[in-house]
Amino acid sequence: MRDTDRELLKELVRLDVSQTDCSEVRRVLETCPDVADTLANPLVTHDEKHGIISKLFPESVQKFMQNTVRSGAVEHIGDILDEYEDILIDRQGSIKAVVRYVTPLTESQQADLRQFIMEKFGKEDVDIEYKHDPDIIGGFILNAGDLEYDKSYRTGLRLMKDTLQTKAAEYVGAPSSAKSSSSDIISVLKTEVRDFDVKSGATETGFITRLGDGIARVYGMNSVMYGELVEFETGIRGIVQNLEEKSIGVVLLGDDHGLTEGSSVIRTGKRAGIGVSDELLGRVVDALGSPIDGLGAIKADDYFPIEREAPGVIERKPVNVPLQTGILAIDSMFPIGRGQRELIIGDRQTGKTSIAVDTIINQKGQDVICIYVAIGQKSSTVAQIVNTLKKYGAMDYSVVVCASASDPAPFQYISPYSGTAIAEYFMSKGKDVLIVYDDLSKHAVAYRAMSLLLHRPPGREAYPGDVFYLHSRLLERSSRLDDEHGGGSLTALPIIETLAGDISAYIPTNVISITDGQIFLESELFNSGLRPAVNYGLSVSRVGGAAQTKAMKKASGNLRIDLAQFKEMEIFTQFSSELDQSTTELLDHGRMLTELLKQPLYNPLPHYEQVILLYAAQHGFFKGIPLKELREHRTDLMNYIRSYGQDIISEIDEKKVLTDDLAERIERILTAFEE
Repeated sequence: MRDTDRELLKELVRLDVSQTDCSEVRRVLETCPDVADTLANPLVTHDEKHGIISKLFPESVQKFMQNTVRSGAVEHIGDILDEYEDILIDRQGSIKAVVRYVTPLTESQQADLRQFIMEKFGKEDVDIEYKHDPDIIGGFILNAGDLEYDKSYRTGLRLMKDTLQTKAAEYVGAPSSAKSSSSDIISVLKTEVRDFDVKSGATETGFITRLGDGIARVYGMNSVMYGELVEFETGIRGIVQNLEEKSIGVVLLGDDHGLTEGSSVIRTGKRAGIGVSDELLGRVVDALGSPIDGLGAIKADDYFPIEREAPGVIERKPVNVPLQTGILAIDSMFPIGRGQRELIIGDRQTGKTSIAVDTIINQKGQDVICIYVAIGQKSSTVAQIVNTLKKYGAMDYSVVVCASASDPAPFQYISPYSGTAIAEYFMSKGKDVLIVYDDLSKHAVAYRAMSLLLHRPPGREAYPGDVFYLHSRLLERSSRLDDEHGGGSLTALPIIETLAGDISAYIPTNVISITDGQIFLESELFNSGLRPAVNYGLSVSRVGGAAQTKAMKKASGNLRIDLAQFKEMEIFTQFSSELDQSTTELLDHGRMLTELLKQPLYNPLPHYEQVILLYAAQHGFFKGIPLKELREHRTDLMNYIRSYGQDIISEIDEKKVLTDDLAERIERILTAFEE
């Protein structure tokens, strides 16, 4: 309320205007809309306005009306009167209630009801309005304040139906040895019928005052929580996002068809969450956990809230177990550990999703559960990714959560939180979980659209001020838990899309500061044929060697330094015609390493193959081989080692240490292959 309006409200209180006179002001303004326009018109003289006020309005409010006209607040009269009437009700100690019934209440029942309301709300006076409503079948529904006390037969029948359906599902799903006899089912039915009249209670309710663009403004429900689920009268649900003095902002999780201003809303008392179970593996679900792959329903064993506090520092343990991506360039230079958050960042069409999908495919046989969250992607793109995962057998241990570009902004907003809730379910069972958010740029855009519709103040690039908290509270949930808390881990690979390689933009810098490193993919490298197009200078892993096996750490050696020197020397010598031998060898070695790090799509390399290839490259076994023949040469080499060096492969996979003896045996088999 404006300061001017507040002063006018104080004047009404000082004048002690009655409820009757307030109603008369409303009646005049509603009956003659031209009166308000005339009083607000600056071309009408003050004397003319004074005459209109004297003729049409009660004497007790004439001074208030004159001051209202003088301060230019005519259009706010309705709001000021609303506030004043609330003050009158509180001052008088009265409350208004509405009772819907089928059979009229007797006088004694009405007296009992009045007494109940007086005790419940501590009011001395109760104004009860009775309305006949045959839709409730029987009983009655009481609305008083922002509470609804439902003793209707309609609600009792719905609760009975839900209970019997649950019992029936349990009966059908139970083994034959554990099934109840028919007499047990009859006893359940008898209990439901006996308790039919008492199964009701007080529910806090509200009603819609404004609706549009997937956002509802709801009046009432003073005790509702932020993030709580509320249910509309059409059955769809919403999540509370704004808590204001007299209303709340709710984002709708579904179509608003059938809802209008005045539609009722009921609290559920539950935070927004998702049903979880092992049956989710191999399935494609939407942001609410409902299947969208046409393979039938998913039975939930538990309910996990989508918003959850991240594990504390005491509950975590160091990130020192590698999560192999199968991509040589990443595992050798920017290793990812279980429980880490490694950002994949770059322009569109540079292979960001391909790195994530390769990583998921590489987890086959590694006892890692994978969650892929598609945010704002085309449905055809998601279908293509699902088909790829099925082709390589990765859907057996994966879950795909899809909020496509055609879904409303609230679905795109909650989808990464829903995916994380599924991941936390498996992590709570001691599993190692990998989650991919593809991508958080579209997530931030969906949140911005939702926030602007909720009338939150915009900040930089029109994003709301809490957009950093949006992603930090999501990514902080990724961790590696100690044995006391289950020993599971959650590794996150968030994806961010940049524009023209600008990693200093608002959202990229936010997420870079939250994560434990980034893999930067560059368009120029991608177009030049280097795939994956990893920029070795701007990419980094803040966990580093702690998330590498000793074998990989020793085999990779100074790989990153060698590539940096090659890049610098290549730029320096690109216009030189004569080069000395050491410079030529450095350039040849760098070109060989660059070619070696090229990797086809959906072809992750096992750990032993990465170690052997890097060892061979660092010890000059690929020296002198033409670059065009290098890929065929390395394929022949690995086929030879698989045939004659199984003992070497087994030792690398089991011990993951490159001892002097093992290095000597690798050199012998490499030499034998060369000969």
